[in-house]
Formats: sequence, structure tokens, C-alpha cells
Amino acid sequence: MLQLRSLPRRHIGQHPGAWAGLCLWLAIAGALTACSTLPPGSSAPRPESVALTNPEQTKLGQRLEPRAREHPDLSGLRLIPNGVACFRARIEMAALAEKTLDVQYFAIQSDDTGRLFIESLLQAADRGVRVRILLDDSNAVGRDAEIGALTAHANIELRVFNPFTYRGSLEFMRAAEFALNEKRLTHRMHNKLFVVDNELALSGGRNIGDAYFAASQSLEFGDYDVLIAGGMVRRLSGSFDAFWNSPLAIPLQNLVLLKPTKERLDAYRESLRNHHTKMEGGPYTRATSEGGPVANILSDKRPLIWARAEAIYDSPEKAAARSELLIASPYLVPGDDGLRLLTGLRARNVRVRVLTNSLQSTDAPITFAGYGRYRVPMLEAGIELYEVRPQLGAPNVPGGGSLKSSSSTPFALHAKVFVFDRRQVFIGSMNFDERSRHLNTELGVLVDSPELAKEIAERFEAVAQPANSYVLSLGPPNAAGKGQLRWRTEESGSPVAYEDEPSVDPLRRFKVEALSLLPIENQL
Repeated sequence: MLQLRSLPRRHIGQHPGAWAGLCLWLAIAGALTACSTLPPGSSAPRPESVALTNPEQTKLGQRLEPRAREHPDLSGLRLIPNGVACFRARIEMAALAEKTLDVQYFAIQSDDTGRLFIESLLQAADRGVRVRILLDDSNAVGRDAEIGALTAHANIELRVFNPFTYRGSLEFMRAAEFALNEKRLTHRMHNKLFVVDNELALSGGRNIGDAYFAASQSLEFGDYDVLIAGGMVRRLSGSFDAFWNSPLAIPLQNLVLLKPTKERLDAYRESLRNHHTKMEGGPYTRATSEGGPVANILSDKRPLIWARAEAIYDSPEKAAARSELLIASPYLVPGDDGLRLLTGLRARNVRVRVLTNSLQSTDAPITFAGYGRYRVPMLEAGIELYEVRPQLGAPNVPGGGSLKSSSSTPFALHAKVFVFDRRQVFIGSMNFDERSRHLNTELGVLVDSPELAKEIAERFEAVAQPANSYVLSLGPPNAAGKGQLRWRTEESGSPVAYEDEPSVDPLRRFKVEALSLLPIENQL
């Protein structure tokens, strides 16, 4: 994430649109000065638009505004950790939309849950809701042929952030373009945001796809979403508007040769309808009238937590920890600056505990290759390090709930959270890595709430226990005087210790060792 350390953090809360715009302007400047050539069609005129200006007049506004007035200067929040519940929340929110839906994601997959999600947006547009969809372009191979049909709808606009020129389905063509134009195309929009009627927002670390909603047979990501009401929603909408109206957000129809038609939209609609029928009877197609996480929150069965909160478009490291810092980051590449930050905290006797993926569980071996060299210095500084296992031995959370679904699908950490002194918590899209610091745009919320911090800390403790993670330590020094890594865990209820990277196939280990030799850490 771009570092703007010369500006005090209070500007985030006081001037959110300006702050988001400034962060975005620097990202755009970096991309455009790296290579001034955007794809053909990028310069075509496109209308500017902004979030709904009178949200209090919507039905949702009439329900939420009185609660917000009872809590001046605060925002209402609720954590939603369960994958199925997070999917249901999005479907509920789309069904509640009366005037506008703003949708901003790094990736929307065209799989089971992705297609159901897209159908919910199309249904909202059919009711007269204005739908703005803003997608990053890094995972777009073959995507235009399907989702591009939505732009034939009068109420749907779809823009692509920092797009590739090549719009086809051949991976090697995209790879070749990236190699030739890497300085521009390496800047990606990693934000995740879903806003209905400028009254209710959902943000966190999830993209849209089966792995994020416990619907995949190959991988289940553990992550968090936070539902947000109150003044924070306006600030998040200001962030969306800044991205939507930026020079790098290009309407998809300006980039493709074959413009979407009503016939193509009708065919896509029928395809989505048939897919919905195929999914009937499962947890992802339950009628919204049966209730769900959003309905429970709106009815006060699970009331909002009202607390001071800020939208963070910069790194959350500015929040100060005095006694303890918990970090969960699936992709962990501290870099020299990040390592200095953590070791500096230890020098002030702050307890630092870091949770990330193991080599077994990670879906990104290339990022693990960048992380590997930091393990020994982190442990030498007294930082406690935990690596999540793909099979959880004790998935239940003591305070209630579970870390994953009941399936045997391998688990991987995807949540990005920071807990400061069990009082403040950051939830968002930012990893503790070099890419999030310097190349991606990111988004999160920093909340001053001991109640919310306690809930996330309990889940951190549950994941970090030896039945679910490897607890790292240093053994006797090797010939070079460096401490050697040790892994401690529990298997079938019994303690087990490893002196080598546990349960990793030799080819995967070789791949990571080879990748670690490449000078690409600043891209990870």
C-alpha cells in the first residue's frame, strides 16, 4: 500500500474523500508515469457519478438513520466470520437495495457462488436499482465473455481498474503483455467493498468465489467481513466514488470489440437462472425471507456494536500498540521496514504474535518464498510465530462458532486483521507484505471496540493453538551460528515436533527454494 506517512491519520476521518482521492491519485501517477499507454478506448468520454445523496429517504435509511442519530460520531459494526453467512449477507443486501448498489472487488469468479452473486446484482438492476461494478483486471482471463453481458443492462455499469489491452482467454498473451508493461500493470486494486443505498456496507478480505464462502471442494479460506452502518458508510462510499471516477477505471464496453447486446444479456440471464435452479435446496439459495445475518442484525437479534471507526486507505501500522499486537496475514513478507517495526515493538516489550499460512496451507508458494527468510530474525527478536495447518484438529471456537465448515476441504488463512492491545482492531484487504505497502490500493476499517477486538482475538487464539497451527521456535544453532527452525503441533491429540518443514512434498519445497532466489520480493 502507498505510504503517506507525512499526513496525520486524523485526515482519514475528517476528509475521507480527499484522502482516498490522494491515495488513488498517487497510485494513478505511479501507473501512468511508468507507462503512459493505456488500452485503446481508455480515453473515450465516460460520465462521472457519485453515491446516493439522500440515503435517509430509502427504506433501509428509515431503519438505520434513527439508530445512527442515537450514536453520534459512532459507526455500527458486526463481524461476520462464517463463509456461508458472508455469502448470505451479500445476497440479503442486494435484495434490500432500493436505489443503488456499489460493488468493488479484486476478483469475482464465475463459479457456483460467483454466478449466484452476479444473479443477485442483475435482479437488483431489474428492479430499477443503479448498479456500479468496479473490478480489478488481474484475474480477468475469459471473464469479459460472460460478465460483460451485464453492461447491456440500462441500470448496470461495469468498469475495469488499470486494464490489460488483451481481452481474450489465452493466459500466455496476458503474461506477455504484463512482461512488456509490468511497471503499469503491477499496480492493482485490492479493495473489497459492497455498499447498498449508501446506508449499509460490507468490507473485509473476501473476494467473490467458492473458496471464500466454504463452497469449494479444493480449498476453504478463513476470513472476516464486517457489516457497517452509520457515518462510516458515507466515507466508504466516498472512497468508491474516487476509484470509480478515476482515469484508471475504464468502462468495459470501451475495451472490447464486440459490444454487449440485449440478446447476449438475455442468454446470460437464462444461464444464471438455470444455474440457480441447479443450486436449489442448498444453503446458498435459501430465500431471503427465511432470514440471515443481515436480517438478524437489522432486527436487533444480533445488534450492531457502536464504536469509533475510521476508514483506512493507508497502512494500519500507524495505530499504536503498547502491550500486545496480534497480526493475521495470509501473505507475510515484512520487508526490512516491517521487520524494523516489529522488532522495535519488541524492544519496547510489546508482545507481538503473528499468524500466517504454512507451506502446506498457502495457495501462493511464491509469496511464501519471500516470507521464509524472515522467520529466524522474527523469532530471534521474540516475535511469536504461528503457521496454519490445512487440516484443523480443533475447529471449534470456545466462545461459540467454528473456524471452518464441517467439510474435509483443506483450510487456508485469508483474513487480514490487526488487534492492538485487545482494544482496537483493523479489518480489511491489506496483507503485511511489500505488495500491499507499495503496489496495491487497499481498504480497511480501524475500530476502537474492546468487544469486537475480543471476538477477533478469541478466534486468533483458536487458530493459533497447536491443534490447528504449527508453533515455531528456534533450536540449537547450526555451523553458521544461526538458530534452526523447529515446528511444534498436535496430531490426534498428541504433541509432535518437527525439525524440517512439516508434511511438505519435496517438489513443493524445491519450488519454494528456487523461487526464493529470484529478486522479486518487492512484488510480493
